[in-house]
Amino acid sequence: MIVVTGATGNVGRALVRLLAEAGEKVTATSRGITDADVPEGVRARRSDLTDAGSLRPLLDGADALFFQSGGAAAHLLDPEAILDAARAGGVRRVVLLSSQGVATRPDSASHGQVGRSIEDAVRRSGLDWTILRPGGFASNTYAWAGSVRAARTVAAPFGDVGLPVIDPDDIAAVAAATLREDGHAGRVYELTGPVPVTPREQAAAIGEALGEPVRFAEWTRDEARERMLAFMPGDVVETTLEILGEPTGRERTVSPDVERVLGRPATPFATWARRNAAAFR
Repeated sequence: MIVVTGATGNVGRALVRLLAEAGEKVTATSRGITDADVPEGVRARRSDLTDAGSLRPLLDGADALFFQSGGAAAHLLDPEAILDAARAGGVRRVVLLSSQGVATRPDSASHGQVGRSIEDAVRRSGLDWTILRPGGFASNTYAWAGSVRAARTVAAPFGDVGLPVIDPDDIAAVAAATLREDGHAGRVYELTGPVPVTPREQAAAIGEALGEPVRFAEWTRDEARERMLAFMPGDVVETTLEILGEPTGRERTVSPDVERVLGRPATPFATWARRNAAAFR
């Protein structure tokens, strides 16, 4: 049995589907999950990663764990307790969804330090571990859906700075492979899209998927900061703006790891946009 945490998120939902299609026995878990969120035959159970005790009964008899590292709540996790529960339940393999920021922003409390502490706990766990470090998600552009639907407009900072954003379904496919196949223990995979793409190009790709032009309006850094502070802590905002506006060479670089694991290239942003056009229509 494979336990998937964060099972209603952009990666977890796709991962549950892929594992179920492959015939695996799956327990999908998140705070608010219901049976309607999972394919037929998948067990849906509620739990909270910030309460390791809520995971313990779900891990009894499991072979593998997909450990979604908590996102904005990562600093609230007790990874040692989660991994203790996994070992007690019989888990032998853990795949951690971490972040590229652990490597590229090691001094950032929000993007590097917390993620590193979770990665270190996984490495010490005694389990066969694999760590996935994706860059920015293509699905982050869902934040534009309201303005695209209402006015066919995208507003964002740093319109001509490109990053190789990744399709969350590619992350899920890599996770499924590393959960099901041997040969990935002790590996760290950095996951990116196939080519850097700018916000302006992303807006154009969404427009092409819709069959209508989408206008791009560029915010200044200060305008972006003001808006982001409405829903992000200040330290997260500052590091995010640095990544978007002044990415390191590594953050701009396309990684070969998606193709290395899956035997095919990573999915272009335009393909993601066509597949998800309904969200913007």
